[in-house]
Amino acid sequence: MAGSAFFALIDDIASVLDDVSLMTKLAAKKTAGVLGDDLALNAQQVAGVKADRELPVVWAVAKGSLKNKAILVPAALAISAFIPWAVTPLLMLGGAFLCFEGFEKLAHKYLPHDDVHHESAATASADVDPAAYEQDKIKGAVRTDFILSAEIIAITLGTVAGAPLQQQITVLVGIALIMTAGVYGIVAAIVKLDDGGLYLLRTAGADAFGRARAALGRAVLAAAPKMMRSLSVIGTAAMFMVGGGILTHGLPFAHHGIEAAAAAIEPLPVLGGVLSAIAPTILNALFGVVAGAVVLAGVALAQRILAAFRK
Repeated sequence: MAGSAFFALIDDIASVLDDVSLMTKLAAKKTAGVLGDDLALNAQQVAGVKADRELPVVWAVAKGSLKNKAILVPAALAISAFIPWAVTPLLMLGGAFLCFEGFEKLAHKYLPHDDVHHESAATASADVDPAAYEQDKIKGAVRTDFILSAEIIAITLGTVAGAPLQQQITVLVGIALIMTAGVYGIVAAIVKLDDGGLYLLRTAGADAFGRARAALGRAVLAAAPKMMRSLSVIGTAAMFMVGGGILTHGLPFAHHGIEAAAAAIEPLPVLGGVLSAIAPTILNALFGVVAGAVVLAGVALAQRILAAFRK
């Protein structure tokens, strides 16, 4: 009797682990798109600091990300249990903030303005204290991570809805740890690409293998700055794609309109299928640009009104 009960317990544990594994895989698949945006945004956010401080900054942001998720996982479980209707509005606030940050970057780069945001390493070293600049970078990256982490946790929560609470917690914690390790491990590799290229170049020998190492090192050194510059563009675009996507999914008229537009494009000859597949992403990004402009205008107006009242 005792032996059969023990084996029954083992079978139950194995069944639970199988369920957790399946739900974790499904949640990871659904959040893979956000993972790519998270990667681009955070790699772009930590770019510009001194070379010897890149890894410490990435580590500081990774710790901030873990703290974000330590807040978000219990908060998501509590909201889902007690006020499930608040999940969508909170996500939309986060989406609007991402669009605002993205459009603010464009506005400061292309539109006339009084104050200048220091985005380059040269500016940082010339005009502000490097330590303060570094802390500003970390705070900005952690703030952006909070919104993207909230979306990852919300998507995961939707995947495990209906499962027992213990399984929900296990899957949420597992996804939080996997995503953090994945994103910041890759970010660390990206920001240290130039060091890898330099190492290959310095350790290359005179034989054919050494010449191949040297060629690879030169290629990496040439590609690294271009990759970091492109990450700035990709990161800003990701803000609009993610933020706009959150907003359109929370607004039925916008979501259905985008679906209808994609369906209308699909019958076109030759490129119809491809255009239909990328149309939602492009339209979400455009919606994000418009939303960011509206929020930025609203913030600017509010600041002027507050300034007028203070006089």
